[in-house]
Amino acid sequence: MQDPLYTDAHAEALLQWFALQQRQLPWRSPPGAPPTPAYAVLVSELMLQQTRVETVLDYFRRWMQRWPTIEDLASASLDDVLAQWTGLGYYNRARNLHRTAVEVTTQFSGVIPSDEGSLASLPGLGPYTVGAIRSIAFGQPAALVDGNVARVLARWHAVAADPQSTPGKSLIWQHAERWLHSPSARQSPSAWNQALMELGATICSPRNPDCSQCPVSAGCQAFALGTPTDFPPPRQRKTSPIVAAQHALVVVDSADAQVADPGQMLVLLGQRPSSGRWAGLWEPPGTEGPDGAERLQNWLSDQALANAQEQPMITHILTHRRYEVRPLLVRTEDRPVDLGALGYVAQRWMPLAQAMSKTSGLSRLAQRLLEGLYAAPALEVGGPQAKRQVDLFLQNGPPSGHTAS
Repeated sequence: MQDPLYTDAHAEALLQWFALQQRQLPWRSPPGAPPTPAYAVLVSELMLQQTRVETVLDYFRRWMQRWPTIEDLASASLDDVLAQWTGLGYYNRARNLHRTAVEVTTQFSGVIPSDEGSLASLPGLGPYTVGAIRSIAFGQPAALVDGNVARVLARWHAVAADPQSTPGKSLIWQHAERWLHSPSARQSPSAWNQALMELGATICSPRNPDCSQCPVSAGCQAFALGTPTDFPPPRQRKTSPIVAAQHALVVVDSADAQVADPGQMLVLLGQRPSSGRWAGLWEPPGTEGPDGAERLQNWLSDQALANAQEQPMITHILTHRRYEVRPLLVRTEDRPVDLGALGYVAQRWMPLAQAMSKTSGLSRLAQRLLEGLYAAPALEVGGPQAKRQVDLFLQNGPPSGHTAS
């Protein structure tokens, strides 16, 4: 190793730090244990993309209990898979995970392959996920770059280019691959790659890096320059387009005008088509676009659903879009309602408590639309007390008497 930036002493320092400071995570094998199985690596890495570790913990445990092997996942319905993914967002990850399970089961006899070409051929597995499976599950010297690794290497080598740009991405990957020529990193590529990710997640944070606790600050160019937060350079944020939408919260609240337990109210849900945004997920019937309000009102009229009560506007921000949604509350004691004219491929009535559960198959926006229904009958729908009830519900499960199954 001629380049002083790639000294093995720095690699060894990072690995020693990781051995002592790594977090115990359900998808991470402890020191001295056999490698993490490839299936667990696959599930955890897809869940962790653009999602916080704290959020993924419970999802991963539930998932592995429900489908402990990739063959189990392959035999599941996509509807069940999406339901287990409720609240994690970026639902294409779940679809690709299910498709990958089917392909591994049919093409590779249920064994996740270890070679780069076969892994890269599976749905939704890019260079990062392929590198994670090869290095963590199979111990191969394969590089990986996620957001945390990109930040660590951008600071370590003072890369001035945006890691999301073509030249910046190329430079970061070159550094990641070159580090794997270090004897210490090459001897344990699983620990090395996880150490890089752990350093970015716990020490080398975006805004407040704790350089005093960094095991490799002595070799970090950004630290030497005294400007670690200048690397990588801040990205230019683009203005997200606004999407206007309107949804009707159609509720059957039992034979009585008001039901004592709002969790037992039945809410009407439609399933979105198998392509497009929120594909295959369930939601209260709605429309989008400039003529959406008129189309929804026409549908309500056709279905003889009257006395719609307008609720407070909801703003819901996605990565590249900003939704401004006006919900309408419609109470009915009758069930015959047809969602075909609104473009839904299926429909169902579901108890509100189940619709708000973590395995309902509803998007977060759809659940936000239903939150206000947890208000006590005497309260204004969507009032602050209702919001507190919903927050507690999502955190702790249904209140006493509610059913979420």
